[in-house]
Amino acid sequence: MDIMTSRGRGRLRSRRTGLVAVLAAAGLGVGGVLAASGTGYAATSALGSNWYASAPYLFVDGSQPDPTQVMSASGQKAFEIAFILAPNSGGCTPTWNGTDPTSGDTTVGPVINEIRAAGGDVSVSIGGYGGTKLGQVCGTAAATAAAYQQVVTQYGLHAMDFDLEEPEYENTQAIANELGAAQILQKNNPGMYISVTMPGTAAGTGWFGTQLLQEAKSLGFTPNNYSIMPFDGGFSGAAAQTSALEAYHTLLMSTFGWDSATAYAHEGVSMMNGRTDSAEMFYQADFSTVLSYATSHGLGRYTFWDVNRDRQCTPADNNGQLSGSCSGVPQNSWDFTKYTAQFAGATPPTSAPPASPSASASPTVTATATATGSPSSTKTTGSCSAAAWNSSTAYTGGAVVSYNGHTWTAKWWTQADTPGGAAGVWTDNGPC
Repeated sequence: MDIMTSRGRGRLRSRRTGLVAVLAAAGLGVGGVLAASGTGYAATSALGSNWYASAPYLFVDGSQPDPTQVMSASGQKAFEIAFILAPNSGGCTPTWNGTDPTSGDTTVGPVINEIRAAGGDVSVSIGGYGGTKLGQVCGTAAATAAAYQQVVTQYGLHAMDFDLEEPEYENTQAIANELGAAQILQKNNPGMYISVTMPGTAAGTGWFGTQLLQEAKSLGFTPNNYSIMPFDGGFSGAAAQTSALEAYHTLLMSTFGWDSATAYAHEGVSMMNGRTDSAEMFYQADFSTVLSYATSHGLGRYTFWDVNRDRQCTPADNNGQLSGSCSGVPQNSWDFTKYTAQFAGATPPTSAPPASPSASASPTVTATATATGSPSSTKTTGSCSAAAWNSSTAYTGGAVVSYNGHTWTAKWWTQADTPGGAAGVWTDNGPC
């Protein structure tokens, strides 16, 4: 189809473009696997796991943004390339989005090479919402793993995301095949980063998500993290998302017998920027709040769908319509990707704020002119005694700064959110 939704009834996508078992049995780690001769997709050294944990989704459809430009503007180094599915025509072989066999790929591989040449890397996501998943057709966990190993080997992967959604989400055998395959890949590719992503609800996740966790427990399988997608489920802003994450945290503890810190370390969040399929709206301020929650609680993953949409529509609200190529909220390009870069530990480059005064605060700064007309990241504080707010400084809750003649106190962790901005991060204590 020309337009389809993905990722827990979210993630609108438009325009779909048109050794494995032997190496696995030999126990060759992904770091030692080179791409098959003739593919042109050479293996690369792994990045730190924080980068795979922060990798935002990138849907390669021919109209995707240049990833190297995104890297330069945001500080992000890794991307989650979507999606690996079973062939629409049937069979247990991997394809990109059900249409393009990975064995003959000439579209996605060059994008991966471009990212790697710029010093980054990728994870590959399997599944998503809709389509036929390999776990539904491959019959066994071993056969499913062998199909995925082809992808790992061909692209020299160090990370893979199992995005388990409908319709396989409700298929017990398919989920057993997917989780069993993930466990096999984890064993045969030492050091591989594996995330498991599932729909989110106000209770953390729903009945099928709970059954998924129980299946993982029965297998003795522990990925790097289990992530929920708190959107397209009646969510309203960051408060609803962090509440769902708290409920999910409790579920992880009760299911696996983990203590609180261990559960947080194996918990992740995958959001959607701007307007969702259900007409929920998530602004930069919401991403900032969830980032503060994720970093303060030690979550293992923080990402979103998707980089293709991380740019402003024309008009900014896209006339109230969902888009696969822009967010539907006022923003600078790559505002939301800057949050994932911050989660990975990077300090994103600064830029001008969104033109619309109604936009929620972004991880950017308001530039003010100095006497020479050059940009500055701080404003004159006059007689204020508190240190001037600086866009490049990370502040914790309770920090006091001066800005525009007023004293401000941070409510929670923040970086580059302007005092007085729509994010509401700072409490105005009045004039100095």
